[in-house]
Amino acid sequence: MNDGAAPINASSALDEAVDEFVDVLTDALVNATTPLPDTDPKALRRSVLTEAFNLSCAFIDADQRPSDDELWALIDTFGPRLRSDLRIATPDDLRRDGVIDDCRQWLDSTSDLFAILVGTDRRQGSDLAVAYYEQAMTLAQTVASLDEHTWRDELLAIDRFRRLLLSTIKDGPTTAGAQPATPSAQPATTPALGDPAPRPLDDLLAELDGLVGLAEVKREVRLVADLLTVQRLRHDRQLPVVESSRHLIFTGNPGTGKTTVARLLAQIYRTLGVVSQGQLVESDRAGLVAGYVGQTAAKVTAVFDQAEGGVLLIDEAYALVRGSESDFGREAIDTIVKLVEDRRDRLVVIAAGYPDEMGDFLAANPGLPSRFPRTVAFADYADDELVEIFEGLCRDGGYRCDPVATAAVRASIIAQQRGKGFGNGRMVRNLFERAIERQASRIVGLTEPTDEDLSTLIAADLADPSEPTEVTEPTELSQRAGER
Repeated sequence: MNDGAAPINASSALDEAVDEFVDVLTDALVNATTPLPDTDPKALRRSVLTEAFNLSCAFIDADQRPSDDELWALIDTFGPRLRSDLRIATPDDLRRDGVIDDCRQWLDSTSDLFAILVGTDRRQGSDLAVAYYEQAMTLAQTVASLDEHTWRDELLAIDRFRRLLLSTIKDGPTTAGAQPATPSAQPATTPALGDPAPRPLDDLLAELDGLVGLAEVKREVRLVADLLTVQRLRHDRQLPVVESSRHLIFTGNPGTGKTTVARLLAQIYRTLGVVSQGQLVESDRAGLVAGYVGQTAAKVTAVFDQAEGGVLLIDEAYALVRGSESDFGREAIDTIVKLVEDRRDRLVVIAAGYPDEMGDFLAANPGLPSRFPRTVAFADYADDELVEIFEGLCRDGGYRCDPVATAAVRASIIAQQRGKGFGNGRMVRNLFERAIERQASRIVGLTEPTDEDLSTLIAADLADPSEPTEVTEPTELSQRAGER
């Protein structure tokens, strides 16, 4: 805005976020410094206020596009609290004086205040640093919500700072017997009677980060979560929201984690109030296309009905494009386009498949690209990551490998032919299940097998590295390991 003030709701949003930041973290800092002589609570409060100002400036500078709305909110919030000269400033004054220039660098490392809280937690087993993390994330998302358009650079800055704080909290032990505190987040929606409560967002993001590999995928999902959080903040403040499609394209080979991530994303959407239930419904060409005139649209609609309130994952979506002139796959696509638009506020659709073929899917109907604007690419797992997945399957199943068997696992993985259709986690799961079968055949020949015999896989239990490992459908055990 250029009329001399920020939107009242934007300024009040930052005002409230700063008040809560200062109140909560002043109490935390007082607790951390209680043993020290001559502690002045007023001086501590001023230090926390300065911290809030530094963070606000850093996140305004994150996209290097400081808007009038952001700068007016900064002036209105911190002028009366911190600096008299700031109280009479204008956005042009702040730009001319370079007040926020290069402030984004402040997010590259943690502050002295945060270090004090982390040190106190490690000595006392408290959770003061978690309070800082939660307040800093609220402040960051509030700053991002001051603009009608949220830039990718802003979301990346929030994500980097989140991971910096969490990794610092996680590093180093707390006092003996104490566990590091886990950040929590209140769910955005109230569950219906008998419906499990939405999981806290931080719990879901922690589960995402716990998956093997998928670094780029994890980053994209976190950015989606941050954008939705910022949009919700603007909506709650009756500020304009730039609506964007929430539907996604997932590309990648089989077994790269697409279904596991889709299931987590469905829960994230529920926690953030995008969908009401958060279930994941999976379908494919066979579940959507009928063999007779007039049946395909009804079949697609029935699948959408089942997914309503959650997420629909259409696997191998490109297969809908293939077929003869009399094939009904195109009818299915046309129906999908209509239902995606008609029910855009009631469910989210993820279309998945190989990268090149998914281009054919998007080209099949002019309405698809705008409705599926974001693509998340799932790369093949590296050899070390596949070994880690195998070890996870062993842990979940109550098995372990001796060192020679671990080397045999690695050799089997390295020997696999890579390329289009490479099975990734599914290949590893098949390798694991065949190892269990061979171990069982070996164990029945023992007179009195010990517990160690029953739970140990040896090199002889592993398939010949030169023997191809067929990809089959996942089992419940392998799904828990998150290999799809």
